[in-house]
Amino acid sequence: MSKSGDILDWGIEVVRWFQQFSPSLDLPFKGLTSLGNPEFFLFCMPFFYWCFNRRSGARLLVLFLISAYINSVAKVLVSQPRPFQYNPGIKPLVHAGGGGLPSGHTQSAVVVWGYIAAQVRKAKMWMLAGFLMIAIPLSRLYLGVHFPTDLLGGYLLGAALLMLYLRFAVKIEAWLVEKGTIWQIAASIVLPLGLIVLNPEGTRYALNAGSVLLGFAPGIILERRWVRFRSGGSLLTQSLRFIVGMLVLIGLWAGLSLALAEFSPAAFFLVLRYALVGLWCAWGAPWLFVRLRLAATE
Repeated sequence: MSKSGDILDWGIEVVRWFQQFSPSLDLPFKGLTSLGNPEFFLFCMPFFYWCFNRRSGARLLVLFLISAYINSVAKVLVSQPRPFQYNPGIKPLVHAGGGGLPSGHTQSAVVVWGYIAAQVRKAKMWMLAGFLMIAIPLSRLYLGVHFPTDLLGGYLLGAALLMLYLRFAVKIEAWLVEKGTIWQIAASIVLPLGLIVLNPEGTRYALNAGSVLLGFAPGIILERRWVRFRSGGSLLTQSLRFIVGMLVLIGLWAGLSLALAEFSPAAFFLVLRYALVGLWCAWGAPWLFVRLRLAATE
């Protein structure tokens, strides 16, 4: 047997050890894994941008989208099966499709919670981030959808992306500011389009991430030029801002899904739908907040 086969067989034994506690621990582990779902992050990140800290929230969402794209592409390139695909004796306790290496939940936990902790810079936040960086990946073992090596790949790729982003994102942003608005808008459109075009085998998650970025990145520039909202305010104002923003966001996403469902080519209209959602998050929602007096301007 090959060395890779030996590693996967060892991984199956690790998953079996975790699953001996099923179904007693199914509920808490499913709850933990939901904290690493893309839907959870895409629901919570507008809160950071709209309510907590505009600058850090925008950077966090860009980081998450880049990370999600890279993870989706890496899964296609590596093409490693998941435990339940490799060994029918493993029971998948949640739905999981595509390849398993690197673990997207692990990678997202590292980049998102690591970035938040690095911005907050408080011991309690680092403790929470550390707990989630461990608990979310372990939930994937218990649920039978990842090997230990998948988690390791997610940790390594996530840590590398986080460190590079923390080191260079602000410098690149400052460089683009010096270049002027035309350069900023060009880069914010060309780079996401490049990711969409280079997407191997039309990977759906990579396409979604690139499409949201295609709307969100230029939206940030437009917001800074014509809106310039403040993300602070009272708890009531922040809550109302989030509720209004999310209601429109959900309505926009669902409405576009129905309106564009029959049009072709399907990939083009999918890109359009997610790009408009990203544009709403970055520019449309802040514009509406200011008009409704739910946000002040700088």
